[in-house]
Amino acid sequence: MGLRNSPPTFQKVMTNALQFCRPFSLVYLDDIVVFSKSFSEHLHHLQQVFSALEAQNLVLNPTKCELAARQIDYLGHTISQNRIAPTKDKIAAILQIGEPRTLPQANNFIGALGWYRKFLPKFAAIAAPIHAITNLTKRSRSKFRWRLGQSEAFKQLKRMLTTEPLFLHYPVDNQPLILTTDASGIGLGGVLQQEIDGELHNLYYHSQVMTPCERKYSTIEKEALAIYKCCTRMRSYLLGRSIIIMTDHCPLCYIMQKSIKNARVNRITHLIQEYNIEKVIHIQGRNNCLPDYLSRYSREQDDDLFNVEYELASKDDPVLTTSTSNDKKLIPPTTVSSSKHNILAAITLRPRKNKPELNNNPTSVDNKNTTDDEVNSESIQNDSQVKQISSEFSQNYFDINKLKFEQDGDPDIQTIIKNLCSPPHQLSFVLIEKILYKLIALEKNTSLTAKVIYLPSSMINSLLRACHDDPMTGAHFSTDRTYYKIRNHFWWPQMKSTIQRYIKACRLCTQYNISRHKKYGQLRPISPPEGPFTLVGIDYCGPFKQTPRENQYVLVITDYFTRHITAIALPNCTAEITAQALFNEFFCKYGIPSVILSDQGSHFQNQLMGNIKKLIGYNHIYSTPYHPQTNGVVERFNATFVPQISKLQDTQNNNWDEFLQAVVFAYNTGAHKTTKFSPYELLYGRSPRLPIYTRPTQFSFNKPNDYFEQLKKTLRIYHQASIDNILQQQQVTKTWYDRHRLNPQLKIGNKVLTRIYGLRGKLEPKFSPIPKVIVQVRHPVYIVEDEQTHITSQVHVSDLRPILTE
Repeated sequence: MGLRNSPPTFQKVMTNALQFCRPFSLVYLDDIVVFSKSFSEHLHHLQQVFSALEAQNLVLNPTKCELAARQIDYLGHTISQNRIAPTKDKIAAILQIGEPRTLPQANNFIGALGWYRKFLPKFAAIAAPIHAITNLTKRSRSKFRWRLGQSEAFKQLKRMLTTEPLFLHYPVDNQPLILTTDASGIGLGGVLQQEIDGELHNLYYHSQVMTPCERKYSTIEKEALAIYKCCTRMRSYLLGRSIIIMTDHCPLCYIMQKSIKNARVNRITHLIQEYNIEKVIHIQGRNNCLPDYLSRYSREQDDDLFNVEYELASKDDPVLTTSTSNDKKLIPPTTVSSSKHNILAAITLRPRKNKPELNNNPTSVDNKNTTDDEVNSESIQNDSQVKQISSEFSQNYFDINKLKFEQDGDPDIQTIIKNLCSPPHQLSFVLIEKILYKLIALEKNTSLTAKVIYLPSSMINSLLRACHDDPMTGAHFSTDRTYYKIRNHFWWPQMKSTIQRYIKACRLCTQYNISRHKKYGQLRPISPPEGPFTLVGIDYCGPFKQTPRENQYVLVITDYFTRHITAIALPNCTAEITAQALFNEFFCKYGIPSVILSDQGSHFQNQLMGNIKKLIGYNHIYSTPYHPQTNGVVERFNATFVPQISKLQDTQNNNWDEFLQAVVFAYNTGAHKTTKFSPYELLYGRSPRLPIYTRPTQFSFNKPNDYFEQLKKTLRIYHQASIDNILQQQQVTKTWYDRHRLNPQLKIGNKVLTRIYGLRGKLEPKFSPIPKVIVQVRHPVYIVEDEQTHITSQVHVSDLRPILTE
């Protein structure tokens, strides 16, 4: 939405708009759910909601509305008349997540799955190894290690999403709820059920790992804590309904009837008084299977789970041990999601009708003999792998059936095949059914490898078009996404750099992509002028609200040497008013400057100003369009004085122009951050007398011209110190500005795209679709010419994007 407080503000508006519809509606931002018991009642409710929205001038999009539905998807849940379940697309998205390799990836996975933990009866216990390495302090985050225990938990959690009955029933009124709880040495859990027609319906699962402090509680305290935590989590289900609590700890059966000699248990008893608990029933531990399982975890040493330095891998871990034999393991294709893996692994394809499935069993290849005749036929997947891969890519760009023909015509591939047929062999390649494969190491310093197709150079561009340009398989995503999609199937020399060059040369990506780096061009500070009023910058600030004196604009004139400000309130910003104000309020008071710097607005760049320039004799230069940083000194003051005037003006009378000169005087008499002197001191060689100074400054001179000599000496010292301070500050600013900023040097004849300014839709290009040619170089400013209209324009390098060739 833009501003960070937009969502809560919008939520407040929607909540207030539908406050009288709360008994039959729910609203979350722009998602409104209206629920009713009958169709006629539903129509009445809809009429009330429509009236409430109309009263607030809120409009609904008919294409996004669904009326009289018996099943809806709301906030990641599929809600029907009888039950609630996770939406299938959300589950599918979680299943597509690869194994985390970094702490943020692990947090993202466990957070996404945690949204559905109420559907998973074993969530806390199974996810405990992952929680052990994600619940790290800021100093310990570097100790993150994803080992075998986390991998098994990751796979088991995904398996639950496909095997568990992922749905819960709704509670039925006038029937008691049954809350069964249990606690173990590591965690606690509970299940909320309701008996309907002799059948138990599951309403909610809850499980969580206890903190190290809670794990020190006594048994009765842990069991009472399980009751309290479950009641807190299921509060919306329990309030207003009769509850039967079932526990396998017999002493807790009387907590609602009499006090127990345990302060912590008594406190928990007071906290759950808001619930209508009919009774607490003891259930034998052997019959309390599900809550007992929810609270337990099968590892023998539970203490290690809470040690931030704990690593689940051991020396005997088969995943981490390297084979000591001479054989390299050729593992089946697997999906790899880590950006730090320098590997290529093929994906596991879905079986298709009337086609044999791929053999996914691990196989081995002898390092010494890797030719066609010496490879075990049962251990290598045949040509069907190549054919099935083709379904992943668009036939409009890439034809996998031409692979063998193109490999036969590729000289580099044929050289490798010849070397394979004559010793010594190249151990990183293998020839299978006359198709050359590349063996890629899955992990550094291990012998685990996977085989991928060696793609001939003649097919690289067609594959890149399929994996980058095609709407379904590419959709013009970034280099990393394209690389990970290709590396699971193919390999060729310098593959990633080839992909980077291709995407950088993509015209559509250049036009539409949001730049994630700083704009091009390093800072080029303006050298300090020789003295006061040698170089001045002028600019307009406004329009403001019209004052009783009919002023709306402020003409700001800044001296680049002293930073002295002259501000003039004006009724408009026409060329005539501008010229008159400059002449009367500046030229006649301070003299004619050598150079005036301004933007290319029509009030500065016109025939009248041109004639005055010739008549009086000064040089007028202009900043680059859409690059106000050129006249940054003036722009900076505009951002300074507006808040000051806002604080002083009378908002009722709107008399901001009455305080303008006072604010400018206060600015001119204060020390400037860059020069370390006030503009007044640098201009007049003395400090001004302010109302706070009670005694006037006394000067004593023997001769009449002593004051003039003292003034020259003072100004000379002030000006030299000011120049030194300006240069020092410019160097500091330039160092900060140029950090991590590219500074491309373009040449005449280079083709570029120019940034589009003004009103632009979100789906419209950010840079011009028509290339322009550089005809003149004055870095960082370039003169570019439109190829169609041949119109030239002046553009700063920050508003250019070079067009690269493939």
